[in-house]
Amino acid sequence: MVVFAGQGDARRSMALLWRTEGATPPRTARGSGPRPALSVAAIIEAGVAIADADGMAALSMRAVGERLGRTAMALYTYVPGKSELVDLMHDHVLAELPAEYDLAPGWRAALTSWAEDTWDFSLRHPWVLQVSQARPVLGPHEYRSLETLLRVLYATGLDSAAVRRIVGTLFHCVRGAARTVAESRLAAASTGVSDEEWWQTRSGMLTETVPDFAERFPLLVRLDTEGAVPAPDDSVPYLEREARATFEAGLAVILDGIEAAVRRAR
Repeated sequence: MVVFAGQGDARRSMALLWRTEGATPPRTARGSGPRPALSVAAIIEAGVAIADADGMAALSMRAVGERLGRTAMALYTYVPGKSELVDLMHDHVLAELPAEYDLAPGWRAALTSWAEDTWDFSLRHPWVLQVSQARPVLGPHEYRSLETLLRVLYATGLDSAAVRRIVGTLFHCVRGAARTVAESRLAAASTGVSDEEWWQTRSGMLTETVPDFAERFPLLVRLDTEGAVPAPDDSVPYLEREARATFEAGLAVILDGIEAAVRRAR
């Protein structure tokens, strides 16, 4: 499931994201009874709680209203609709990421910390990985997170052209590997079949169906045989272990590449 940001009212969305004029509702919620007044912040937090617990597919204005003890209609004074809510939720959770990293130990250590924090954040809010980067939210916390990364990358001394491409490469490395973990967990929860069960069944059938597999695909067999690493922790599903190893190896290659680029620039 891919969700595109910026699908709602552009002017209202930007006002809500940046808390500018037009962000606050024209009137406050009625009543001073037992139910607390609604607010944009409360609606965002309810939406995040639903997406964290049950995924983006479970998110709707009705579900958010029910969580707050209100009808969906009661929310529209504060947030125009689900599209705007997704934008607000995405930018809201990005505030959890650190605003700066200590550069005293060097840019490599800082980038490693950034990658680890982004990995943890992505798996803490896996629905964020479903919000396409093709159309960014353009909110303050999104820009702040980019500014934080750029501060570390410019410490390498590389020029803006190189930094621009490195930013994209780093995000693809971290988000791509984290997405594999998130989808693996979702697959197990949605189908009721674990990765191990699925692979055991399918691989057994593959051997029966294609008895000459090794002769037809010798390099794949070599990779699987020579590249296999014993699992350090059997409690972690196979695909999650592989995704984490891919993340670490990919990050190391990227950091080595940045170091090589720095040396060439000097």
